[in-house]
Amino acid sequence: MWAAKPATVRPVRRLGVLGNSDRLRAVAVASVVLVLAIQLIFFPMPLGNWVRSCVLGLLNAMLAMGMALIYRANRVVNFAQADLGAVPSAFAAALILFSGWPYVLGLGAGLVAALVLGVVVEMAIVRRFRNAPRLVLTVATLGITQLMVVLGILVPRWWGHNLASERIKPPLDWKLTIGTFILNANDLIALIVAPLSMLAVAWFLTRSRLGLAVRASAERTDRAAMLGIPVARINTVVWTLATVLAFLALFLKSGITGVPLGFAVALPTLLLALAALVIARLERLPTVIAMAIALSLLEAGVQWNSQSPFLAYPIMAAVMFVVLLVQRSSTSRRDNDATSSWRGAEEVRPLAADVAANPWVSTIRWTLLAAAAMGVVLFPVLLPVDYVLKASAVIAFAIIGMSLVVLTGWAGQISLGQMGIVAIGAAVSATCTTRWNVDLTLTLLIGGLAGGVAAFAVGIPALRLRGLYLAVTTFAFGLAVSTWLLNDRFFGWFPKGESRFPRLPLFGRINVSTPTRYYAYSVVVLALIFLAVRGIRRSRTGRVIVALRENERAAQSFAVPAVRAKLTAFVISGVIAGIGGALYAHLNQSFVVASYGTGESFQVFTAAVIGGLGSLGGALLGALYLRGTRWFITAPEWQILSSGVGVLLVLLVLPGGLGSLWVRLRDIVVKLVTRTSVAEPV
Repeated sequence: MWAAKPATVRPVRRLGVLGNSDRLRAVAVASVVLVLAIQLIFFPMPLGNWVRSCVLGLLNAMLAMGMALIYRANRVVNFAQADLGAVPSAFAAALILFSGWPYVLGLGAGLVAALVLGVVVEMAIVRRFRNAPRLVLTVATLGITQLMVVLGILVPRWWGHNLASERIKPPLDWKLTIGTFILNANDLIALIVAPLSMLAVAWFLTRSRLGLAVRASAERTDRAAMLGIPVARINTVVWTLATVLAFLALFLKSGITGVPLGFAVALPTLLLALAALVIARLERLPTVIAMAIALSLLEAGVQWNSQSPFLAYPIMAAVMFVVLLVQRSSTSRRDNDATSSWRGAEEVRPLAADVAANPWVSTIRWTLLAAAAMGVVLFPVLLPVDYVLKASAVIAFAIIGMSLVVLTGWAGQISLGQMGIVAIGAAVSATCTTRWNVDLTLTLLIGGLAGGVAAFAVGIPALRLRGLYLAVTTFAFGLAVSTWLLNDRFFGWFPKGESRFPRLPLFGRINVSTPTRYYAYSVVVLALIFLAVRGIRRSRTGRVIVALRENERAAQSFAVPAVRAKLTAFVISGVIAGIGGALYAHLNQSFVVASYGTGESFQVFTAAVIGGLGSLGGALLGALYLRGTRWFITAPEWQILSSGVGVLLVLLVLPGGLGSLWVRLRDIVVKLVTRTSVAEPV
């Protein structure tokens, strides 16, 4: 009887999984058909342009395929995928264009560089996070992204040239005329190489012994290791293969649209690959490839009909949101595996009650608080006006950092479009001031409300599913906001960047027009938000959010609504971000959308990680790091490098961020004074 039970239960489970898998596959196929129908009906284009877009779609599919391979192997979204290919592409293009190498030799040199880069990145960086939560490794890929962006910019400078808008000349004199559209040899080579490359990867995964080991390792890493499969070596193969796919895609694209370098070029390409990944639930390779091609056709169709490259991004974001809304949670073991989050091991613990009551500890605490208060008061008196303005900017970004502490530090979720929410709060607040002369304090609250509404709208489709979907959807949202929603070419409801607006007196009486007065007002706003957020953390809401981050299944067993709790954390984060954006816009007395781009979202998030997501004080340290690098490092590429290196060093050496250093110093001093344990038990 005991032996019969598994035989009767196991088929039922498989039947349920198979049915759910078929349903998900049907949704994915319907999504591809829907995107193609939208392009053909609403955004038609000539056949030649359609073929060229298919070629570019195949190249984008190679990028998405590499990201899917890494997700299957590591369960992380590799945001550095496009930039991993940009570095060897820049190297190969420079050899061909500046050193006069033949096309084939340049391609071979770039391929070797891609192989070396993939091995080095995996062994030197990724492998260091092998036992870290997935969220930590995902953040590490953001640091890798910024490193690769800088390297891609610096490589051509070895030759003393710039690769911007340069195209690799076709190696052959092939031409194909379709109507009035001419495809050259670069298009035809890409049309041949891209499908062959993806077919070769598919054959490798399904037919070779090493490919089967890759699939086994992706299915269950622990079981594969027990069976003798070298998981670490397999992981190196996966990252190398993904880097090679990225290189081939971008190198072939260099002959069609120009060498892709920098955030401005990489982010739209990354959005398209991520959208294909999300719709395919991050790992179904045929759907990933088909959706990448369909989205490329949609992007080209929108650009052909609207003569604007920006309208395609909100459409792709809308498609992604709709597909996520209609999808259901998978019942497969892999999708329901516990999603690792940002563990709270480095979260700041309060002092034990008896230790905090020690006279020496109390004296030191009040002395430091008094010194800090005196420094805040004397800062505008002792330093020039420009430093006062910089301090006010630090305060605004510290508030934005607090929003990320709530979302990532508490809830274990990533937002890569936080500056999009900040921009909405800033735009709404500035509009209230310029058009209706609303009081400054009220406009801050209205900006916070707008940020909360935006977070709610973005969070509903993403937070229903377990995983890192919020990072992808917020990235799409941030790009759509900066290029479309807050673009005066499409809308005019917000003040334009060149128009300056005054700071109205508080409550009609208190003047805040001078830098010193606005600095004092910003300090008050920061203190109030700090107290409010700390109160939320100590409330039941805060405890539920953190418990859900630590163990979602255990929290749900106590009747905790997971989606509602995560959505609550995101809305709170959005409100705080909106207030920070409103405060920053009124500091500048203007609204410039370039200050809230998606690249800025990357910078703000990595700065929050560097400062420390385990404490609210870490948000201030992160803001100081972010703005300090802007003040002392003027070159944009070195600013990006400082951010990328900083986040990787913090993740490797100080997982708790710079804020953890202060806590360690506190504990050392308290131990020396009291000779007792310092932390309050949780």
